[in-house]
Amino acid sequence: MTLWVERLTLTNFRSYVSASVATDAGPQVIVGANGSGKTNLLEALSLLSPGTGLRRVPFVELARAGGDGSFAIAAHAHTLSGPADIGTGLQARAGFTPTPNPSPQGGGESHSQGGGGFSRSSDRGERSGRIVRIDGSAQSGSGILADYLEIVWVTPAMDGLFTGPASERRRFLDRLILCFDHSYRTIAGQFERAMTSRNRLLADGVRDNAQLSGFEQVMAETGVAVAAARLEAVAAMAAIVEKRRERDPNSAFPWSSFRLVGTIEDDLRRLSAIEAEDAYARTLRETRERDRAASRTLDGPHRSDLIVEHGPKALEARQCSTGEQKALLLGLVLAHAELLTERQEGAAPILLLDEITAHLDVHRRAALFAEILRLGAQAWMTGTDAEAFSALRETARFWGVEEGKIRALS
Repeated sequence: MTLWVERLTLTNFRSYVSASVATDAGPQVIVGANGSGKTNLLEALSLLSPGTGLRRVPFVELARAGGDGSFAIAAHAHTLSGPADIGTGLQARAGFTPTPNPSPQGGGESHSQGGGGFSRSSDRGERSGRIVRIDGSAQSGSGILADYLEIVWVTPAMDGLFTGPASERRRFLDRLILCFDHSYRTIAGQFERAMTSRNRLLADGVRDNAQLSGFEQVMAETGVAVAAARLEAVAAMAAIVEKRRERDPNSAFPWSSFRLVGTIEDDLRRLSAIEAEDAYARTLRETRERDRAASRTLDGPHRSDLIVEHGPKALEARQCSTGEQKALLLGLVLAHAELLTERQEGAAPILLLDEITAHLDVHRRAALFAEILRLGAQAWMTGTDAEAFSALRETARFWGVEEGKIRALS
């Protein structure tokens, strides 16, 4: 089985009035100047999966500036459920007044998130009226797309994964989990909503034990479930990283070790899930006044961190050079893709690699392309210089993007 997009059509999406690409299952290289719309094309592809895509912005911001507020993305894809026509978009709104699009046309990624550290832009996006259709039939939300395509991406904004705040590493891990546990978003959302309600009660001066305990019990149950899912994902990733290390000990993408740091995670290593829930509920009950003073909940899975180390150097990733951090990031992403391929009986996820050759020398570029071909993944890669992808001349299709137009390059 191969997952790939055979035809993609955009209408009033970002910088595209109308554009269409028909291609094959191999690698795709999109070349163009900064701001030409390369990332917009990848963003459209990312919306063939659940959520709000690689920039995580409200859907209303995806409509073309100067348009009527609507946009449409249509794809004929080869999916986990067989060939399918997937459509998604936004309808024009009555009384809509066109305004300049505030989102960037080039690379980059929004970082909006809820107070608890879980991304809430997905919920906000769904409420804005995104339409999803499969083979012409309307769907109730984007969650159904998980049954069709698995899509993994890397953007320039992720280059700071190891040096940025812990929330970015939690988000990276949570997106990884969603690829093979589609119920995870629901559990994380329940925790976020319960925590928000508890924080509101504390801010309002409420001291009623029954009200607070109700939300704290939900937080304990879902918070432990979130931590357990993360620990399971980290263990699965560690196993696939070790397998890759044994296969290629001198890989251009060095093996990494990683661990989750957090109170609940520590409890789950020595206690049963029920005991960990009781311990977290007790902590929440005992720290109400502290959290009231801080105006937020200071204990829970929204405070955990993923610590990554450069395996061969035994050095934390945040202390490595920019090039080494990029190689570590790609090593993690490739391990994730390999894990998904195993779990999907050989069907590699679609890869979206934005400005991927930045910070990669010739050796690492060649190694990356070799990994993509070994996986058998349809990888969509962007860059400003076609020569950076010269090693793929015989195996990839090249596309040029300019002023919202896409054309095949010879």
